[in-house]
Amino acid sequence: MKPPSPISSSSALLRKPRFSPYLFTLLAFIFFVAILYGEDLACIFSQQLELDLNPDRPSPTTEKKWEKLAFAKGKLKEDGEGCDVYSGKWVRDEVTRPLYDESDCPYIQPQLTCQEHGRPDRSYQYWRWQPHGCDLPSFNASLMLEALRGKRMMFVGDSLNRGQFVSMVCLLQSLIPDDAKSMATFDSLTVFTAKEFNATIEFYWAPFLLESNSDNAVIHRISDRIVRRGSINKHGRHWKGVDIMVFNTYLWWMTGLNMKILQGSFEDQVQDIVELSTEDAYRMAMKSMLRWVRKNMNPKKTRVFFTSMSPSHGKSIDWGGEEGGNCYNQTTLIEDPNYWGSDSRKSIMEVIGEVFGKSKFPITFLNITQLSSYRRDAHTSIYKKQWSPLTPEQLANPVSYADCVHWCLPGLQDTWNELLFTKLFYPY
Repeated sequence: MKPPSPISSSSALLRKPRFSPYLFTLLAFIFFVAILYGEDLACIFSQQLELDLNPDRPSPTTEKKWEKLAFAKGKLKEDGEGCDVYSGKWVRDEVTRPLYDESDCPYIQPQLTCQEHGRPDRSYQYWRWQPHGCDLPSFNASLMLEALRGKRMMFVGDSLNRGQFVSMVCLLQSLIPDDAKSMATFDSLTVFTAKEFNATIEFYWAPFLLESNSDNAVIHRISDRIVRRGSINKHGRHWKGVDIMVFNTYLWWMTGLNMKILQGSFEDQVQDIVELSTEDAYRMAMKSMLRWVRKNMNPKKTRVFFTSMSPSHGKSIDWGGEEGGNCYNQTTLIEDPNYWGSDSRKSIMEVIGEVFGKSKFPITFLNITQLSSYRRDAHTSIYKKQWSPLTPEQLANPVSYADCVHWCLPGLQDTWNELLFTKLFYPY
């Protein structure tokens, strides 16, 4: 066999390069894939960048920044840099606070009207939340009502979410004539209607979000609480068509280290009940909620919020007070910026972070826990309508019946709605 003829370097340089058919096939395949799946690939890569570059990531969850959230008006800061609105301090403000007077809002339940029930001071009304890196926009009731024109806003959860619902109604109702607004309750659903705007602000009682034996909106003080697995649609059928949804659930899960879960129906003669750790049971509820949201909400037209746990102040030893005390007679704030009460389980925050971090639907997390933890002064304490007559022993010891869970209105929960307003219109 003849060896191949040597080719000179000069002739090699002058020779016209051949285009490999294998390379041509590879490039053609890449071009075809790019055309067919280009939009999906762009979406995947853009979401990855959003996760990596989003500076406004409230702890403990990862809040994904989506291309365009419904109701968004612009950026919170003109320079485009994010601001953690949940990191800040309380500032005394006797000029712009309170945002309304207790006596001017007829929709506050008597369980929250502290002035009417004898609270001697108003100091809890004069605090404004000041983030470290920016200013919160002023709550604009006109803007909010216009955004709600022809729409439904719903708060779903327990009595703490009902307090936030009432706060929102109070922030808006003064702009609506008396004959153009109304409030009505239908079992678990309470509806405030702004007739001129064809808008409703609603509250739906579902303390676990899932079906439970505590679902009666009036009679629900049950110590042996049971939650039914996979039952989100029992309540969720009443939530369909809502444009702005605000969920909460925490307090009712705090019955101990375990939670009873019903596998089946409450109508079954023999009920199959298992016990899960509180964290696993809560995780189950969060996953059910997200599945419902994914199936029933449109991320381009609607918004979903989740309010973190509302702290209680039932143990004064948590902040260095005397043993046996609580929020009763507390009129000052907790000044320790790292304070975290024993009643707020960090393990639950971790569950929220884990589940929400995997969400394929944009959930806005209202992280009100830390900023509310400083407000031992803002609870209703003994200044509220009592569910039953007080005994002589209770009257002799106010600490024994002080409510250190719920909040006076006006007060702290108005700040929660200022944060909701901020995240609704200026989410970036």
